[in-house]
Amino acid sequence: MLPIEHTFPPGRAFVAVFLSWFVSQLAKVLRGYVREKKFNFRWLFDTGGMPSSHSATVAALATVVGLYYGVWTIPFLMVFIFTIITMFDAAGVRRNMGRQARILNKMIDDVYEKGAVPETRLKELLGHTPIEVFAGAFLGIIMGLLICGN
Repeated sequence: MLPIEHTFPPGRAFVAVFLSWFVSQLAKVLRGYVREKKFNFRWLFDTGGMPSSHSATVAALATVVGLYYGVWTIPFLMVFIFTIITMFDAAGVRRNMGRQARILNKMIDDVYEKGAVPETRLKELLGHTPIEVFAGAFLGIIMGLLICGN
């Protein structure tokens, strides 16, 4: 099957994918600012939180590839599988790593309270809850459709 006629310039696809990542990260910065009443530039590049920027980015990529080549094409299939793996990793493997970090931090707290070793904390918010992944994917699809859909 031949790809469908390309209906938008590829530069728009780049914009859609980049904006999906940027808007999802900006949402985390705004949530952090509202919650903590201060601005932290690091939040723009931090992992974890609502919505998942990993999911937003790969969902936007899959959306624009589907719009550009069609959903019954090999390029879309490749990006779709990549998207599923990335979203599974965001909600599964990385989230469990965060849980392990929380347990290790508790162990460090217990040892530190006894004065045995200096405190070094591990980052606990590595992955995403399923709703964060869903919200990121929804954001990415919407951005792809808004920017590249006709």
